[in-house]
Amino acid sequence: MTRTLYSAVLWLVLPLAAWPAGRMEAAEHQETEKQVTGLVVSVDPAHQTLVVSHDAIPGYMPAMTMPYRVRERETLDAVKPGMTIQFTLIVTDRESFITDVRIRRYESLEPDPAQSRRLAILDEAMGKKSGAAAVLAAGDAVPDFELTDQRNRAVALSQFSGKVAVITFIYTRCPLPDYCMRLTNNFGEMQKRFRERLGKDMILVSITFDPEHDRPEVLAKYADSWKAESVGWYFLTGSLPAIRRVCGMFGMNFWPEEGLMTHSLHTIVVDRNRKLVANIEGNQFTAKQLGDLVEATLEQPQAGKVDKALQKPSF
Repeated sequence: MTRTLYSAVLWLVLPLAAWPAGRMEAAEHQETEKQVTGLVVSVDPAHQTLVVSHDAIPGYMPAMTMPYRVRERETLDAVKPGMTIQFTLIVTDRESFITDVRIRRYESLEPDPAQSRRLAILDEAMGKKSGAAAVLAAGDAVPDFELTDQRNRAVALSQFSGKVAVITFIYTRCPLPDYCMRLTNNFGEMQKRFRERLGKDMILVSITFDPEHDRPEVLAKYADSWKAESVGWYFLTGSLPAIRRVCGMFGMNFWPEEGLMTHSLHTIVVDRNRKLVANIEGNQFTAKQLGDLVEATLEQPQAGKVDKALQKPSF
């Protein structure tokens, strides 16, 4: 059990252990019920538990990462790391468990969500027509790709074998504080949290989907504005076809509109074995929750060398 989870368990257990026997008897049939929202960090079907990095529960518990037992085992079939869920926490004098688990789908904040959906469908149809690969699912091997970083160097995903990769998509002219800037700010917080591991055990990758404007020199200035570490946080660009292929792997849609870019939001976590752990859509999660998911991924051992067939870039 990690230090974070050990502390979380003590949070629930110690107050009960400190109660006098009389108070325990009085509370014997009491039941506490709380509504909770959080990001799934890991799923353990064998022990029928979820580890969730959740928001504060007002008047009851601060924001923390906790293991929770699930009452209905079949619930775990639909839940994956990186999903935002809402659930009911039940605490009695003898046990605690969660029930009524609901996956919280990301709702676009675009002025016209219907238009976004139509364009996403159009992008999918065009992808199929062009022979683009299907969107990767959790557990799939992530194909290699090679782009150019902010220092005009070729960077391939395969050169970071054995490291956890966290990937997001941006464009430097994005004017909205809750879109690209929020995702980049999340990475800024990740850089602080994992400073000792960045470049050694993990990397951060920000990929522009506006390569016509976001050339290496532009990305270099953008990286400097975020005080990005020169080793460990890469800002990548490339040809438009190459960018579209990488975005297509993760269902990342974008299109120009009135001088700006309309786009979806995705944050990707890839494990040491180049397997997709999570594809988090939207911006309805905190930097801490993303960090908790990455920390859990870092604790997983490397299964072995990546298949040589995956070492060759797909384009």
